[in-house]
Amino acid sequence: MGAGKGSRTAWLVWAAALVAYAVAILHRTSFGVSGIEAAQRFGVSATVLSTFVMVQLTVYATMQVPSGLLLDRFGSRVMIAAGALLMAAGQAVLAVSHALGLAYLARVMIGAGDAATFIAVIRLVALWFPPQRVPVLTQLSGVLGQTGQVASALPLVALLHARGWTTAFGGLAAVGVLAAALTLLAVRDSPTGKVPPGPSVGVLAPVREVAREPGTWLGFWSHAVSQFPLNVFLLAWGYPFLLAEGLSAATAGMIMTVAVGASVVSGPVVGVLTGRHPLRRSWIVLTTAVAVALTWAAVLVQPGPAPVWMLALLAAALGVGGPASLVGFDFARSFNSPVRLGTATGLVNGGGFIFAVLAIFVVGVTLDAHPGTPMSLEAFRAAFAVQAVPWLIAVLGVLAARRRTRRLMAERGVVVPPVRAVLARRRDGRAVEGLGSGSDADPGA
Repeated sequence: MGAGKGSRTAWLVWAAALVAYAVAILHRTSFGVSGIEAAQRFGVSATVLSTFVMVQLTVYATMQVPSGLLLDRFGSRVMIAAGALLMAAGQAVLAVSHALGLAYLARVMIGAGDAATFIAVIRLVALWFPPQRVPVLTQLSGVLGQTGQVASALPLVALLHARGWTTAFGGLAAVGVLAAALTLLAVRDSPTGKVPPGPSVGVLAPVREVAREPGTWLGFWSHAVSQFPLNVFLLAWGYPFLLAEGLSAATAGMIMTVAVGASVVSGPVVGVLTGRHPLRRSWIVLTTAVAVALTWAAVLVQPGPAPVWMLALLAAALGVGGPASLVGFDFARSFNSPVRLGTATGLVNGGGFIFAVLAIFVVGVTLDAHPGTPMSLEAFRAAFAVQAVPWLIAVLGVLAARRRTRRLMAERGVVVPPVRAVLARRRDGRAVEGLGSGSDADPGA
């Protein structure tokens, strides 16, 4: 069996890593679907339970750069397997615990184990497949990994109701051990079977190296502006907001699934566009960001509850933000050395989750500070409007990083022609100069 890029072995490695990532998503979302049972088991309010999301996201975000450094040193196989075992241990603690402190510890373990999984999968894609396939496979990795969320919403909930807390979370621990075993059995770090060697340097040198590259920050801000509104909506405040809009629980759940469905449908499209137009990748990010802002504005300025179709449109726009955020990983791949890919990808992946934690916190504070009825539609309108601040910061970050990236590209001999010049050449039937033809020979922004 061949072991080169794009070979049958490459697909098997990717498939095994993808299973482990889906299991990580299952671990990540498992607590969210068991809120009622968790409140009863630990004797706490819904407000206290909501802090579990922030704790887990905070650990996940702060572990991105350390996980990236470890990934560059030890490779995807070790990091995915170790993460799976750490998450399994966290679920085992949760299965037998009745103490709130141990429950927090379990979510910390799950957040830390989850931190390196996706960036390790992205590293495998970059090392095992030709460059022209990487954007689409990156998108498919994100989309197919969401099957773990489906597993938490259906089989896990059924098991929880049928057999109880200990059996359900003990089963999750067993699934995590199986994911680690599959990873050790089937995943290889590269076609050579070894972690690509890098220069022997100190701990901070790789971070400084990727941080000096403006393309890394273009990825960071792209991930931030696209990912954080989706995380705020799906992981924290979307469901209670929809209930405040007057929707039934069933209809609110359907609206939430629209966001997931939009991510699944748009992911391959974004991947194809990213591969075909490497010089215009940032436009995918900016277009998505503007679409999200406009749909939020349309919903928030309604004099009364927004119509269901408008809320579904909002969820769809937010869902496209998931695939758009993955363009940030393509920037990390394009502008950094393969031996620094883990560190660069970890830094980029922190963008959306850091902003999500901050936005979730600020929305909660604004809800509490509202003088009217708590969790009312008016309170949610004021709270969600606050998202304009991190959105604007992230958009300005994309524009500034893109300007620095294109300046550096020009120094290296790659000039990005203005869009109007490209359109004029196409109207005249002339070939587009440089990388406008979609070449992967050089990176673009």
